Parts: sequence; structure tokens; C-alpha cells
Amino acid sequence: MLWQVTKLGAYRNIHRLTHSFSANIMAALLRQARPVLGRFSWAPSRGFAASVGTDIVKEAPDLSLQKARTWDEGVSSQFSTTPMSELFGVKKVVIFGLPGAFTGVCSAQHVPSYLKNAQKFKEKGVDSIICVAVNDPYVMNGWAEKLQAKEAIEFYGDFDGRFHKSLELDLDLSAALLGPRSQRWSAFVDDGKIKVLNVEKVPSEFKVSGGETILGQI
Repeated sequence: MLWQVTKLGAYRNIHRLTHSFSANIMAALLRQARPVLGRFSWAPSRGFAASVGTDIVKEAPDLSLQKARTWDEGVSSQFSTTPMSELFGVKKVVIFGLPGAFTGVCSAQHVPSYLKNAQKFKEKGVDSIICVAVNDPYVMNGWAEKLQAKEAIEFYGDFDGRFHKSLELDLDLSAALLGPRSQRWSAFVDDGKIKVLNVEKVPSEFKVSGGETILGQI
């Protein structure tokens, strides 16, 4: 019996040490990410290069995004997607893209900057605020719920990155263990056409893509 108790205590100690070691490694990676990202050379994939004046609906009629939802909702909808015409046609939309759900700047600064200005966007005639990332819609749903932002912001996944690749707003974030992702950006789209486009020079920065900035540009 004493041997079993000692063995159990040893297992618990190993678990605590392993957890502590993993947490320390993750913290070190996060501290190192910013300077690493700053030195990385971003090379976007080929596409139609989004810019002011680009008509997203006409340029990418076959593209679609996946509305944030639970797995059961995904099954019930037969894994439906939302086309560009439905997202941007005949309406005013503010959309912002970010490297990934549950990541530092995205959670602490980027989404909150739109959440706190949601009413001001409505007052300027904006029909919807969209957040998109190269994640599956189930992760995006969990993240949106954690941020308590689903009522003010529409969250969409770009699960295979095709949307961002087509707009040439994709990048390789393997340096931060993320793989193919989105740049950090924001845009104001009116009747399918991009009227304003802001793209951060480095995805770890948060200087031009925030809610306050684009609110002043509309």
C-alpha cells in the first residue's frame, strides 16, 4: 500500500514538472515571437492582390468563408459556406483579418478594438463587422464565445486559407509554429468594392488595423 501511494505521488510530481516545463517553453516562445516575426520575410501567395478599388465579389465569385458555429451546427448545415456575394454584396462591411484565434495581440487588442466601437460603426451605416482568420469555424466559434463578441461581430473561418491567398493577404507564420496564416489587416467594403485597406507591416504589430483607425477612415 505504501509503495502504491509513493508511486502515485511520483506520477503526480512528474505531471506537475511536465506541465511547468511545457508552460515555460510556451512562454519563452511567445516572448521570442515578436522579434522573430519582425525579421521574417513575408512572401504572399499569388492572387488578385487586394487593393483599394478591388471588387471582391467580381474577382472571387467562387470563394466562400465558413461562419463560426459548433460542430453539431456544422453537421446540421451540411458544412455549408457563405459566398462573397452574401458577405459583401449591396451592403457596407468592415472586415478585419488576423493571424489566429486565441493568440495574444488578436485576443487582447485586435478584436476588442472592434467590439468596443461596434455601436459607432452602426452609426456610420456599417451593416456588419466581420472577423476572419485561417482557422476552422469551430475554433472561431469557441474563441468568439470566450471573447463574448458574437453579438457584435460576425466570426468566419478561412479553413484552407483560399480567401487570404486569393487576396494576397496570406503569409507563412511557421516561425511562430502557426504555419500558413493571414496577415493582420482591416478593410471597409462598400457594395463589394474595397474602399479602405490597412495592412500591418509585421503581423505582431497593431498600428493601422484596429477599429479606431478604420472608424476614422469611413
